[in-house]
Amino acid sequence: MTGHVYLVGAGPGDPGLITVRGADALRRAEVVLYDRLVNPELLDYAPREAVCEYVGKELGARNTNRQESINERLIAWARKGKTVVRLKGGDPFVFGRGGEEALALAAEGLSFTVVPGVSSAIAAPASAGIPVSHRGVASAFAVFAGREGQKSGLEESNWRAAALIPTAVFLMGVERLPVIVENLIRYGRSPKTPVAIVSQGTLPEQEVVVGTLETIVDLAKEVRPPATVVVGDTVGIRERLASASTAKNDLLRELSRELCHAGDARW
Repeated sequence: MTGHVYLVGAGPGDPGLITVRGADALRRAEVVLYDRLVNPELLDYAPREAVCEYVGKELGARNTNRQESINERLIAWARKGKTVVRLKGGDPFVFGRGGEEALALAAEGLSFTVVPGVSSAIAAPASAGIPVSHRGVASAFAVFAGREGQKSGLEESNWRAAALIPTAVFLMGVERLPVIVENLIRYGRSPKTPVAIVSQGTLPEQEVVVGTLETIVDLAKEVRPPATVVVGDTVGIRERLASASTAKNDLLRELSRELCHAGDARW
């Protein structure tokens, strides 16, 4: 009897953003293979007796053989009849190589279920007050792998698309930020285009750096991955939301002072 593998998206970082179905899969797990960007708090969903294996890929390492090893581990555990959760940051099918793992399982005739997750491509900007689409500002967005490939990172056709799309989101791109900026401007994006970099998105440690294509490289020198790069006019909505939040907080403080002066008011 063979087991079953769940390819589960762990979400963007905040453990509260895993899906209900993802948490349920973890509760049934006998084995959990988890990635580097998975919040370790999510492992608490798994039974105490579950085997938890770290299979994360380290930054800067050549990971081709590592991925093959992960595929082999999934196949081996499933053949032992185990219920396996492959826990991957974000969504397993958004630059997570989940498709490769699904194909490896299918080639061996093993059953699996894909459990989608919340991608940092959307969640990180949202947590920083930046919508990837907004009526009248951006009616389309696209997500790119910022460090894919050996040289420019993207094919020429993709750079052209990134320069034209209203909102361009780059994952894994902070280390190649100068290359991204250079190519976006080369293929027609205005140097004045707003840019935001969201580091540690959705987590308490979240930091946001805002600039333009011509200033962001200098502004973001201290930013470290994981970080999400957002390019487009929707970045400007963050400031408007922040102003509204400040006004609301000022109003709440004024109401609080009035209530204090009211003494024994009853509600």
